[in-house]
Parts: sequence; structure tokens; C-alpha cells
Amino acid sequence: MKKTLFLFLICLFVSAVSAQQGFHFEKDVNKVSVPFKLINNLVFVPIKVNGIELNFLLDTGVAETILFSLEDKKEVRFFNAEKILLKGLGSQAAVEGLKSTNNILEFSSLKNRNHMLYIVLDPDFNLSSHIGIPVNGIIGYQFFRNNLVEINYQKKRVIVYKDTDKNRTKIEKKFNTIPITIEKLKPYLKSTVYQDNRNVPVKLLIDIGNSDAVWLFQGRSESIKVPLKNFDDFLGRGFSGDIEGKRGRIQKFQMADFEFNNPVVAFPDSISIRNVTIVPDRMGSVGGEIMKRFTVIFDYQKQQMYLKKNSDYQAPFSYNKSGVEVQHNGLQWVQETVRMETVPLSSNYYESDGTKVTNEFKYKFQLKPIYEVANVRKNSPAANAGLKKGDIILLINNNPIHTHSLQEINALFKSEEEKWITLEVERKSEILKFRFQLYDIL
Repeated sequence: MKKTLFLFLICLFVSAVSAQQGFHFEKDVNKVSVPFKLINNLVFVPIKVNGIELNFLLDTGVAETILFSLEDKKEVRFFNAEKILLKGLGSQAAVEGLKSTNNILEFSSLKNRNHMLYIVLDPDFNLSSHIGIPVNGIIGYQFFRNNLVEINYQKKRVIVYKDTDKNRTKIEKKFNTIPITIEKLKPYLKSTVYQDNRNVPVKLLIDIGNSDAVWLFQGRSESIKVPLKNFDDFLGRGFSGDIEGKRGRIQKFQMADFEFNNPVVAFPDSISIRNVTIVPDRMGSVGGEIMKRFTVIFDYQKQQMYLKKNSDYQAPFSYNKSGVEVQHNGLQWVQETVRMETVPLSSNYYESDGTKVTNEFKYKFQLKPIYEVANVRKNSPAANAGLKKGDIILLINNNPIHTHSLQEINALFKSEEEKWITLEVERKSEILKFRFQLYDIL
């Protein structure tokens, strides 16, 4: 599975509640620093909800806080719950959910009281299987609204500074300052895309919950065109179903004084974005594949963003060349041979019948992930080789699949080299082997 995109732009059939006031420092401290997990360009942080720690996707592209996949967290209590409908990206209808108020959220020394939550009841809406770690929710505006929030992609830490002139002055000395606007509780940026030797000004949502570099909406401007070299692709899953579209490269993307050549851009189709309320003049989004090249600080109060390049700034833009999307599909017991941790007097001993027995090794069983083919892109190397949705992967390049994380599998499929990939899969109790080569078609 390539860098899985999860863009959650939610149009709720409810109005925002003014009682929510975001996160505040509970103790006499100036900042907090918390490590995060970076997977597929997405940032995952631990946040306590009513005293129970959950794993959240940090996402500037959402206004409200969303919970899902709570099967293993039954002890979480919610207050004043009522049924609502949730609608967002995707081609299908709205999904049923709950709205809950008076919740308490805690992030280290930061606390948010009387927090409103939206809870997705559909068990099929599951981010965990696509990411490879438990994910219980998404949080956006309420996390960013009150303080200066730094995302250090290289050190993998979220640092929240108290909103003071002193802190802001220190930041401005080290970072480039870029003006942004906060509209409908989300940040927007004016930037430029270059196509056919023409520069096109665009207004983009800054969305760190989108793992792609840039999204451009078809039909929003006659100057925005899908490149001649492109392919149809599954772009991700939203609240209203699968998001389909095309991928291609554009000549250049410019954000303030920062320029990026030949980025891979996604063009979602009109059906997938029809349920999204789009602010005036918005042309698309800038996502994690761009933002991970910086240390970024969001200042919602002053409507500014601070950027500083990191060592990934010049990294090439790649994509899943295999065409196969992989997801978790449960766990299985796997027998492993391991060396004994104790030091024996003799490495061997004999049973009463004279059978020689070694005691240097022992067997143990461990739970390992099952990986399943979630989607196969049409006319891709994987599709042409014969792989199908629902295949259970057993071996990858002759290695047991469970020895790889989902992140490692994704990185292999995005390789810049024209590697050969061999997959052994189980399909309807039959073991099959497929071999295909990665190659760049853009």
C-alpha cells in the first residue's frame, strides 16, 4: 500500500458549539513536548479522553474531533450523546454517528474541558487497518486554536508553546513566516502551481492529515488540468466512501519562497468531493508529503505559519509503483525458533532411549499481523501479474510478510529503483506466486 491518504474534510449537519475553547496549560509551564508516530507522512499522538488514552491522527484539515474504532476501548465514557449524520469525502451517502459534549481531553499538561466529540458508529470506517497501528480518532482545530503548535517531523515531536509574545519572537528569529487564513476553523494558504509553462495562483487547504503532496480539484479552474501522463487511482477513504481520482506530475509547486520540482499531484474526481463544503476560491490541498520537509509551527491566533527546512527538503517525490494497496486484516499465531536466554551447562542432553536433544533453542508462538490486498490499481504491474483484492500475502521477496511493518512494505512499493517484487499469496486456500517489476509511468 502506498502512502495511504486519509483526508477528512467533514461537513456535519450540526453547528459548532461556542463553548469549546481548545486546550489550555493546566500547570505553570511554558511548553510541552510529546513524541509522535510518523506513518505515511501522518502524525499520530496520544490524547486522553475522559481519562482513557487514545491514539489520534493530528489533522489541520478537520474542524471537529472525531472518534471511531473504539471496540477495544469500551471503558471510555461519553456524556450527553445524541444521534447525528456525518458526511464528507467519498461518493456514498452520509453515515450515522453520535455527538457527545462535556468531555475532558488531556495532552500532557494541556487540558480541554467541555469538549465536543463526534463518534462514527460504522465499524467499517477503520483507519487502523490501513495504518498498521491502533487509531481511535482525529483531532483538528481544537488542538491548534489557542497555542503555538510545532510539528518537528525529523525529531518526531509535537511541541506546544504558550501563546506569548516572547515565544513568538523566538520563533520568528529562526523560521520563515508565511501568512495564512483561518476559514471555517481550518488553515488556508495562497501558493502557485506551474503547468504547461504557466503559473497558476491557487488557494489551498493546509492539511497535515492528507499524506499526499498536493491535491488539485478538477473543474475549479480552466487553468488546472490533469497532466497527459496520469493514471486512475484509489486516493483514500472518507466518511462517505472511497475517494477516486487521477495522479500525475506537475512542473512545479511553490509555497512562499519554497519551490518543489515535479511533485506527484492527486486530482480527486467530482463525485468524491461533492459532499464537501468548499470555501470560496479553494483549489485543493497541500499535504504531508510537502509539510514533512519542514519543521512547521501553526499560529492560528495571528494567522501565521512558520517554516524551517529540514534534511528531507530535497527528497524526490515518489508514489506506489506496484499498484497494490495492503492493509492489516487481523492477527495470527506464528511459530518462531528462538535461542534460549539461559546458559546451560551442556548444550545437549539425552533422553532415556538415547535420543539426542538440544537445549540451545526453543519454540514460541507470537501474534503477527495478517496482510491483505485491499485494492489493486487497474493496468498496474500488480494487476497485470494477476494479484486480486482479498489475496492474503504470505511472503514478500521470499521473506515472511510478518517480518515487515506496513510502513516498510509501502516504502518498498515506492522505491525509486525498478525493483522486482515477488509475492506469495493465499487465495481461496490455494497458494499462488506472482512476480512483477516496479517502473515509473509518470
